[in-house]
Parts: sequence; C-alpha cells; structure tokens
Amino acid sequence: MDKKHLCAALLLWAIACSALPASSGDLFRIGLKKHRLDVDSIKAARVAKLQDRYGKHVNGIEKKSSDSDIYKVPLKNYLDAQYYGEIGIGSPPQKFKVIFDTGSSNLWVPSSKCYFSIACWIHSKYQASKSSTYTRDGESCSIRYGTGSISGHFSMDNVQVGDLVVKDQVFIEATREPSITFIVAKFDGILGLGFQEISVGNTTPVWYNMVGQGLVKEPVFSFWFNRDANAKEGGELVFGGVDPKHFKGNHTCVPLTQKGYWQFNMGDFLIGNTSTGYCAGGCAAIVDSGTSLLAGPTTIVTQINHAIGAEGIVSMECKTIVSQYGEMIWDLLVSGIRPDQVCSQAGLCFLDGSQHVSSNIRTVVERETEGSSVGEAPLCTACEMAVVWMQNQLKQEQTKEKVLEYVNQLCEKIPSPMGESAIDCNRISSMPDITFTIKDTAFVLTPEQYILKTGEGVATICVSGFAALDVPPPRGPLWILGDVFMGPYHTVFDYGKSQVGFAEAA
Repeated sequence: MDKKHLCAALLLWAIACSALPASSGDLFRIGLKKHRLDVDSIKAARVAKLQDRYGKHVNGIEKKSSDSDIYKVPLKNYLDAQYYGEIGIGSPPQKFKVIFDTGSSNLWVPSSKCYFSIACWIHSKYQASKSSTYTRDGESCSIRYGTGSISGHFSMDNVQVGDLVVKDQVFIEATREPSITFIVAKFDGILGLGFQEISVGNTTPVWYNMVGQGLVKEPVFSFWFNRDANAKEGGELVFGGVDPKHFKGNHTCVPLTQKGYWQFNMGDFLIGNTSTGYCAGGCAAIVDSGTSLLAGPTTIVTQINHAIGAEGIVSMECKTIVSQYGEMIWDLLVSGIRPDQVCSQAGLCFLDGSQHVSSNIRTVVERETEGSSVGEAPLCTACEMAVVWMQNQLKQEQTKEKVLEYVNQLCEKIPSPMGESAIDCNRISSMPDITFTIKDTAFVLTPEQYILKTGEGVATICVSGFAALDVPPPRGPLWILGDVFMGPYHTVFDYGKSQVGFAEAA
C-alpha cells in the first residue's frame, strides 16, 4: 500500500455494531464487544461524526455499594473505535443496533418505507404495521452529520433499551440514507444522549423520557469502554448511576458550561511535561461517545504530530510563510504587537487577525458550522498557526533561527485533509505522554492509549488518535474527547447536577 492510499485509509473513522442487553437488579447495563481494527473496513466506514449512586459522595457523585438501582446495557466494540448496543422499537420489539451518541439527541432507525437507499436494504428496518403501540406522526425531518445525512419522518412507539421500556417515544423513521458511510456501517441507527436543545424538531430525547417516566432513580448514566483488544466484552453503558467495578479512585467532576452537548471548560494541555500554552486560559471541550478519536485545533494537533513523529501531508503554504514571512512575524512578536494582530499587520489576513476555520473535519458537534480550510485561505491560516508556535517558543527564550527551524518542521506535520496521521509503530515506546488538565487534575494519555493499531506483525499499521478540528469563536477553540479519551477514563454524565465526571477506568 503506497503512502497515498495508506493516508487515505488512516483518515477514515469507523462506527458500528450490535450489542446484547443484560440487566442486573434495577441498574441498566449495556455491554460492549470488541473487534480488531481492519483497514479495509476503515476505508469504507468513515462514519460517525465526524456519545450514582454509592452510599457516600465521591466528588459530587453519590456512591452505592449495590447495583439494585442501575440498569446495565452491554456494548460491542467495532474496530476499537466505536461502541454500540441493541434496542427494540415497537410491540413486539423490533431489534436495531445503534450508536449511543452523547453528541446528538435524536433516535433514528431505517424505515420500511426507505426504498431508494442501499443502506436501508442491508440494515434492519422498522415496520410500523407490525407494532401494536405505533402512533403515526408523519412530520418530515432531516439530520446532517459530519460524514452523512438522513431524512425521513417522525413516528411514535415504545422503545426498549435493555430491561427499560420508554413509552410513546418520538423517533425518526429514516426513508433516505444517501451517504456511503451508512451503507458500510455495522449499525442500523443512532440513539442520541445529548440535550433537547440540539434535538431536531425539538423532540424529547429517549434519556429525558427515561427520567420523566421514572424508569431510573438517579438522573445519571455512565460509560465504561473496554480497550482490551482480546476482551470478550467491549464495555458497558449504565443508566441510573455507575458501577463501582468500572473505575478506580474518585471522579473529578466539572460543571457544564453550555447545554446541548456535554460541554465544559478544560485547562492547560501538555505534550510530555511541556505546556503548549494554547489552553492555559481555558478551552471549551465536549465529551462525545459518537466520535472515535480525540479532535482538537489544527495548531495543537500539528504540534502533537511533530512530537510523536506522525506523518501528515506537507503544507506548502505553511513552508512559504516560514521562508518568506517568518522573520517579519518574529519581528512583530518581539516588538510587542498583539499575537492576534500580527497576521493582519503582515498583510496576510484581512479580518483583523480572527481565525479562519477548517471545514475539513466536521462532526455532529458542528453540523451547521461553515468555515475556511487551509486551502481556502492558505497564507492567513498558516500565518495564524505560525504565530501560535512562535509565541510559545519565545516564552522558552529560543533563538530566532531555532524557532524558524522548529516551525518549518511543524509545517511538515500538519494533519492530512481528513485530520488523521500515521505513525511508526516502532516508536510508540519513545513517544511522550499527552496530558489534559480538567479542574486542576491531570488526565494523562500514554502512547499505548492514544495510538490505534490495525493488522498484525509486519502488516501492523498505527494511527494517531488525534484528529484536527477547528471550530470558530465564540464556541471554539473546541476539543472533542471521543472514545480515545473515554477508554482510559470512565465517564459519568450527571444530568441532575449538570456535570460530567472522569475517573481512571478499571
């Protein structure tokens, strides 16, 4: 496989498959299964999107010794990148494999009236005529995700999630799934666990009805993702609280800053023991179980790729900035010009230094955001990245020559157009840790945790777990903590207290 095709393969994210429900007492659990990463499947399946009780309180999460009040749903893990489970819709329940996605809020499955989309023919379809609890709605709707879209109409029926039955749930019967990503997907639909604020049609999410109908005693759900490639169980989604067997120590809880997505403020970001300075004043972040990787600003992902030796596509525009404007940018920074004014002072930007936003990587989080890619405003975008890199090096009192050389090296590590980069598997042991700071607590990812592997022996290919995603102010810069982060860290979504919590996964 040549570099071009290898990069293309590594750029694609996978989503998928089914899970078998299992319950224990009053807790609802969803178990996860795991399959090995497969490059051919990744090529075809770039889907997602680009989702307590305890007796005493643990950092705001109530701890309970028994699991009589929680409901557990087993999850399966496909390609070590997406986790999915099984639900039922209707009476008797018709079975569907769904992604439990905290980055969206609607439930949709293919409809038996979907005649002209190949994806519908090869996935399970909902048949209203076979359900005694079906109620017609008929209002048309559509959802646009980062890598595909669906359209259809609203319907109402009972929804079974493990042992829980949510009555009169409004959902979408998809009558069109035009994207190839849904053709190759292992899942049938998506069950959103985000807030009603981002629900298409302002419909009430499944989770809201679970709480409103008194099906769970605590308005909390939690994810445990098993990252052991040889494990039989892929993980578990728990409704109504948490399972103490899934984590170690205490959860660090942080309040939500904006409802819609599970969004909070994140602190500094470190590569090895060195701060990038980019999020020293805080950055917005969301936890998204429907995103396979960790997505962040291109500027920082480029620095990460440089530090770990990832191979991104060379940006000629970036190198042009260094060779033709590097000294001018340096002089402007040294003279005290505000960093956000440097590129306009140099005549490379005409928006008073405001960010140009990449549209190459789009997820469900920013489905409506339009922006400019490096190709659309090349010199301005490259200049802004160079300013961030130079400013950080200036703080470390590096010489101009060393700084320009460093920036030129970073240019070679700018992520590929779809955001992902390949790395040499033999270098994993020498790669630096990557640290996220959340509420003054360090959450460290080791190379073994942020590198995804596919294949075996000499055919093994390694992929950086970091993808580039630029979101414009005021919402951005934005980090999306997907499965790469949720694997090492058990995650609690506390709807009642409007917070999320993280603890080391067991």
